[in-house]
Amino acid sequence: MLSERKARINVILSMFIYGTIGLFVRYIPLPSSVISMVRGLIGAPFLLLIVYLQKKSLNKRDIKANIAPILISGSLLGFNWILLFEAYHYTTVATATLCYYLAPIILLAVSPFTFGERLSVRKVLCILAALFGMVFVSGVAKNGIPSIAEFKGVLLGVAAAVLYACIVITNKHITNISAYDKTIMQLAVSAVWMLGYNLVTGSFAQYGEMNGIAILMLAVLGIVHTGIAYLLYFGSTEALSSQTLGILSYIDPVVAVLLSALVLKEAMGIYEVLGAVLVLGAAFISELPEKI
Repeated sequence: MLSERKARINVILSMFIYGTIGLFVRYIPLPSSVISMVRGLIGAPFLLLIVYLQKKSLNKRDIKANIAPILISGSLLGFNWILLFEAYHYTTVATATLCYYLAPIILLAVSPFTFGERLSVRKVLCILAALFGMVFVSGVAKNGIPSIAEFKGVLLGVAAAVLYACIVITNKHITNISAYDKTIMQLAVSAVWMLGYNLVTGSFAQYGEMNGIAILMLAVLGIVHTGIAYLLYFGSTEALSSQTLGILSYIDPVVAVLLSALVLKEAMGIYEVLGAVLVLGAAFISELPEKI
């Protein structure tokens, strides 16, 4: 097993990679459903190859025992990506990412019903802080009702967060299976669902000019953002506590927000910054142990 230091470095690196997804998706002239399908089509075989290079194989018995929640979570994963990628096209990468990071808050809010957990005063305050933060992130506090496109981007980002929360809840029912087996199957199921979805909706005919740079970005999204990033992350989870993993996961949105401002030149005013602090701060604090 990896040392804690090496595992921490791997997770940090994977979070930096995840944080750049919006930057790449913005410049791939393909429907979000096709991009999502490609992630699964590249990511699943890549991880499967890693497993075989380690002279291992998929545990069919464990997969069969968890097949129902794997099928559910895998199908949700593909549509989760579609919603997030669509959000990038209607609003800024920063806003879409911050909406997406409402997922921990959503999980917190439904935890009494899904996990039988009690909501402490601190957790309730975190939920309220995140909701206030979203008022600033959405632009409502500054400009009133946002434009239709902006509002649609916010709704898509929040919907992606809801689906991600559903994936986490479903994953709680996947037990006694390796992280690699679970992830490979989820990616494969996602790819199959997206293939069917694209065939039915005619999404393959909806594309812009795929030049060399766009093809390279699509390949990087599949190999680096899915295959390598998942390898770094899931190969390190056993060496780190869930609390450490939760805290390090916030590198992803911070990187996304910074790239949105510095690379894409998507302006963030004082209201948006305040909203980002409230949303990410609330989600971060909610994951800390109660007695600190």
